[in-house]
Amino acid sequence: MPHKPGRSASPLAGLAPEDILTRMTLDEKIGQLHMVSADAVITGPSGPPGGLRDLDQGRIGSVLNVWGDAAAGLQRKAVEQTRLGLPLLFCLDVVHGFRTVFPIPLAEAASFSDGIWRETAAAAAREAAEAGVALTFAPMADVSRDPRWGRICEGGGEDPLVNARMAQAKIAGFQGDDLRDEARLAATVKHFAAYGAGVGGREYDSADVSDYAMAADYLPPFRAAVAAGVAALMPAFLDIAGAPMTANRALLTDVLRKTWGFGGVTITDYNAVAELIAHGAAEDGLAAATLAFNAGNDVDMVSGLYHRHLAEAAALGLVALADIDAAALRVLRLKQALGLFENPWRVCPPATPVQVASRREAARRAARESLTLLRDPQGALPLPRQLARLAVIGALATSAADMRGAWAETGDVEAIVTIADGVRAAWPQADVAVCGDDPQEAAAAARAAGVAILCLGETAAMSGEAAARANPVLPDGQQALLDAVLATGARVIVLLACGRPLVAPQLFVADCAVLVIWGLGSEAGRAIADVLSGDASPSGRLPVSWPRAIGQIPVFYARRPTGRPHEAGARYSNGYADLPIAPQFPFGHGLGYATFSWSDLQVSAMDRAGATSPLTISLAVRHETGAGGWPQDGRTAAIETVFLFARVRVPGRTRPLLLLRDFTRVALRPGETRRVSFEVSRDWLTREGLAPAPAAVSFLEIIVAASAEPEVDPARCLRRVLVAQKGAEHGRAAG
Repeated sequence: MPHKPGRSASPLAGLAPEDILTRMTLDEKIGQLHMVSADAVITGPSGPPGGLRDLDQGRIGSVLNVWGDAAAGLQRKAVEQTRLGLPLLFCLDVVHGFRTVFPIPLAEAASFSDGIWRETAAAAAREAAEAGVALTFAPMADVSRDPRWGRICEGGGEDPLVNARMAQAKIAGFQGDDLRDEARLAATVKHFAAYGAGVGGREYDSADVSDYAMAADYLPPFRAAVAAGVAALMPAFLDIAGAPMTANRALLTDVLRKTWGFGGVTITDYNAVAELIAHGAAEDGLAAATLAFNAGNDVDMVSGLYHRHLAEAAALGLVALADIDAAALRVLRLKQALGLFENPWRVCPPATPVQVASRREAARRAARESLTLLRDPQGALPLPRQLARLAVIGALATSAADMRGAWAETGDVEAIVTIADGVRAAWPQADVAVCGDDPQEAAAAARAAGVAILCLGETAAMSGEAAARANPVLPDGQQALLDAVLATGARVIVLLACGRPLVAPQLFVADCAVLVIWGLGSEAGRAIADVLSGDASPSGRLPVSWPRAIGQIPVFYARRPTGRPHEAGARYSNGYADLPIAPQFPFGHGLGYATFSWSDLQVSAMDRAGATSPLTISLAVRHETGAGGWPQDGRTAAIETVFLFARVRVPGRTRPLLLLRDFTRVALRPGETRRVSFEVSRDWLTREGLAPAPAAVSFLEIIVAASAEPEVDPARCLRRVLVAQKGAEHGRAAG
C-alpha cells in the first residue's frame, strides 16, 4: 500500500466511535461485523457469493488475506466511494513473520526467551505494516500435550506458564505501547479455549475437559493475554463437552467479558459460524448466526451469515439491537485505536537497509537460540573448523521452502538460507558434497567425507493446520537413509526438522548426534552453521515432553500422582508393561557444549512472607568448562536456562508432581559465576492456574532444575522444603 490516493483521512476523522455509531444504519453496523477474504490464501470452505461486492454499500468491515496495492484499492473504495467512508481493517495470519520468516512458535518457545519472543513479533509487525496489514491472527495460546496435533507448532508447548508468558511477549511485540504507531499490529489471541485438547490430536475435533483442567491448564494463557491488553480474541473450532466454542456463551461472555473484563473484539475462525450447522448445533443460517452472535462473537469471518441473517434475527427479536450496537462499537473503537479514521492508508514507512539487516540478525539469533541438542553420545559436536570434507545429505538440505515451517506462505523463499548454503559458508575451504535422499548415493558421500550432516524430518507441509498425524514418525524412506549413512562409520550429525516431537526411538539409540532444527525460517542455514561450528553453544530446551512411543501420547510432565505410584519392575503400579513411564526426553531437556554447576540456593524467610508478598529465591550459576575445549577463544558465552518448579501437597486434593512457577536464562563466559533470582509469592507457588489458591498446604518444596526430571542432573538441581507437615513429604517423587 505505497500510496495514499485522494483525501488522507476518512470523512469521519475526529469523531468519537459513539458519534459515528449514531450516523450508521443497521446494515452498516452489521457490515462492521462482516469479514471477507480476498482469497489470496484459503484455509477452509469459501463463504457465500457477494464477497467484496458488498463493499459498495459499506457492508464490509474487514478483509483478510490482502495487502499492498490490492488493499490500497479496496481502502480507496471504502473511504471515498461509500456513504460514510468507513475504513476497512486489513487482517492476515502473521504468525512468525511476513517476508522475513522467524522460527515457528514452538521453536521459539525452546529459547525460553521473553526478549526473543517480543523482538521477533515486533519485527514481523513492522514488516507486515509496511504492506498495510493492521491486524494479525496471532499469537496462539493453546496448551498442547499431543504431538499428533498439527497445530502444536504454532504455540508454546505443554505448559500453561510458558504459553502465558509467550502470549504476553508476542502481544507486546505486535502491539507496542500505542496501536497508532504505524509499525504495530493489533494482535488476536487464539484459539479460545482448549483447542490443543482435541480428541486423538485430530483437527477440528471435540474436547472433553473438566472445569478444573480448564482453570488450571487451558484458560490461564488467555487470561494472561487479556491482562496484556490484547486487541482481539478468536474462539476455537472445536466443541467442549458438546458446546461448540463459536456458540459458547459461558466462556465467550460470562468468563471472557464479565469475569475478565475483556473489552476487545472477538472474531470467529474461518467459516466457523456456518459450521455450527455441521456441528448439529444449528438447523440453518439464521439459527447459526443467532447462536454465534448471542454467544459473544463480534465479527463473522467469511461465512456471511451475519451479513445475511443478523438484521432478520433482530427483526424477529432473536438478537438485541443494543447488542449489535455494542459489537459494532467495539470494532469502531479498534479502528480508532489503530488510527484508521485519520489515516485509512495506514502504512509503515519502508525499512532502511540498516533496519533490514537488523531484522535478519534478529531472525538468525532467534533461530540459533531455538536449536535444541537432544543427544551427542560420541561428542561429535562442535565440528572442527579445519575440516577438509563434509557431506550434507537429504532433500531438506537444499529446500528453502521447508525451512519456513507452517504458516509462512508470505515468506520470501528466495531470501531463505538453506542448510547446505549455511554449511558451505561456514567451511569455505572444505569440499562439501550435497546429495538427496538416495541411500546409496548418501552412503558414498558419507564414506568419502567421514563427516555427514544428515537432514531428516518433516517438510513444512507436514505440520500446521489440517496436518494431524496419527503416526508422527520419520517420513517414509528416512529410516533406510539413516541406516545407510550410519553403516559407513562416518561421524553423523542428524538435523531433525519438525513442527512437533517425532516418535523415532531408533534415532535415539543410534551412534549419532541429534540436533532439533524445528522450522527455523529465513536464517536457518546460518543459525545451524553457527551451532555446528561452535560459534555458539546450543541453548534450546524442549517446551514439550518428547514421547518414546505413540502409545504414551498425550505425554506431559505435570501429571498427578496415583494411589499406586510408578515403581520400576512392580506389576501393580502406575505405568506400562512394555515401556518406561518417562518420556524419551523430558520438558526442559537440551544439551550444550558448556558445563554448568549450580550452588548456594537461598530463600527469603517464609515466616515473614504473606500469601501474596514477594518471596525471593536465588542461586549461583557457574560456567565451568566446555566440551572438547569449547570455546576455542576461551571467551564465548553459553546460555543456561534455569527452571523453578514447585511440588505441592494439599489436604483432600491430588496435585501435579511438579508445577513450573518461573524460568530464566543467563549467559556466562567460561569461569564466570552469576546469581540468578526469582521473585514469586507463596500464593503463586501453590496455585494451579486460575483455580483458587489452596487454603492450606501440607507440603511445599521448591526445586530449581534443568528439566522436569530434576534427578537426572544432580549438578543442576537444588531443592528446599518450605512447608512439611508430618508425613506429608511421603512419596514426593512418586508417579
